[in-house]
Amino acid sequence: MAQYDVYPNPQPASRPFVPYVLDVQSSLIDMLHTRLVMPLSRVPPGLAKLPTNLCPQVDINGEVLSLMPHLAAPVSARLLKNPVASLQHRATEVASALDAVTSGV
Repeated sequence: MAQYDVYPNPQPASRPFVPYVLDVQSSLIDMLHTRLVMPLSRVPPGLAKLPTNLCPQVDINGEVLSLMPHLAAPVSARLLKNPVASLQHRATEVASALDAVTSGV
């Protein structure tokens, strides 16, 4: 598993709103049985605009989704199969979004 890989959401109930999750856990701790993931969410039109430093938008397979770092959670690593994309090229923005949650910066 690689940090910043995007996977289909393993939770069927939330898949209509959160089609994908982003693995943000460092590969240095691959020995754990869980991975820290952030939801990539469909934001309905008309919803208040989310702050871009907290919830940057990303394109996954032609769909614009919002990263939701404030909803990050552990997921069993065995549920994450077949990555569909990588956001390695957006690593700085992803780390900044997580920093916004943890330090308010």
